[in-house]
Amino acid sequence: MVSAAQVSSNYLEAAQGSIPWDDLKYIFGEILYGGHVVDDWDRRLVKNYLNTYMRDSLIEGEEIFKGFAPAPNGLPREGILEYIESSFPIETPVAFGLHPNAEIGFRLLQADTLFKNLNELMSSGGMGGSGGSLQDKVKMVMDEVNEKLDSSGAAEGIDMNDLLERVEERTPYVNVFLQEIERMNILLKEIKRSLAELDLGLRGDLQISDSMEALMRALSEEAVPEGWSKLAYPSQRALGAWFNNLVNRYKQLADWTGDLGLPKSTWLPGLFNPQSFLTAVKQTTARRNDWALDKTVSSYDVTKKQMEDITAPSRDGAFIHGLVLEAARWDDKASCLDESRPRELFCSMPVIMVKAVTADNKRDVNRDQYECPVYKTQKRGATFVFSAGLRSKVPVSKWVLAGVGLLMEVVQM
Repeated sequence: MVSAAQVSSNYLEAAQGSIPWDDLKYIFGEILYGGHVVDDWDRRLVKNYLNTYMRDSLIEGEEIFKGFAPAPNGLPREGILEYIESSFPIETPVAFGLHPNAEIGFRLLQADTLFKNLNELMSSGGMGGSGGSLQDKVKMVMDEVNEKLDSSGAAEGIDMNDLLERVEERTPYVNVFLQEIERMNILLKEIKRSLAELDLGLRGDLQISDSMEALMRALSEEAVPEGWSKLAYPSQRALGAWFNNLVNRYKQLADWTGDLGLPKSTWLPGLFNPQSFLTAVKQTTARRNDWALDKTVSSYDVTKKQMEDITAPSRDGAFIHGLVLEAARWDDKASCLDESRPRELFCSMPVIMVKAVTADNKRDVNRDQYECPVYKTQKRGATFVFSAGLRSKVPVSKWVLAGVGLLMEVVQM
């Protein structure tokens, strides 16, 4: 690890003119460390850190971050380094540009990990040690799952043959929902098959296989079985919350089969492949206006409406809802990003209007617009879906350093 004094030494050399700031940023951001950063959003963060903490004003007396006063004027280089080593405060989220709420989220994650590990240790003795109590618990979970399937109407899935006979025109939106229904039917079929097979095994009509034992272990631990998650979507939910979410996803698809039209507002996180819906918006607009699809891009405008306020589908695009903002909040009155409130880790977003425009006419990301990445889960990373420009009244670097992002799934709110 590089000490604060070593980093500060580089600052002082740059300030004395021996190494220009731009060259130093390039060395750090593009050669020494930046070359190892392969995610575009992480590279943006690295560049913002360099621009924030490599400035002449920090050497000239500006407060580096709240709680860390600059060194007294007139100190020699060695005195400045000694001051930094002796006075540097305990690391807090604020020192890295994060909101103080980030500490809460970190501690919650630590606690969840601790209890998860404890639970795994308690159940590591094998399946046979629990005897009938394990079978009773698994049977209870199976009954709950089957009851939810029956009560929601999802047990039989959606009849694709009947649906295809009713479809008069395969529009981009129709194609999206047909693909979603097909994937939902495959997942529901596997859930029913695996549960029926396990039931036969518990009754002694079949020999318990490795896959059945893995299913038993997952159900007993309130986890989503691997055989189900492979056919599903990225999720960090426990089994109960995951299944409730599955039922809600099924309901959106079942409601769509009523008139086969574009919903008033689409619950985007409820789709297996949300990217395909956004592509459908571009395809529909491009066909209507005779635009080249490869020169058509998406535009996102945050409205002041909630889902229940939408009375009809948009004529210019599509309304979507269900996104959650992390590390900041949305100010409905000012229609812009704002600081999170204390102990408020997440903020539900209003309905967002998705439109398609030509690349030439799309407004560039200005200083007052933060290009916000959207992810499927709180893990972010590979679950990236798209980015949306959110209005800001402060420099967008503030939100970059804070790690502001939109999420389609939040386990704890």
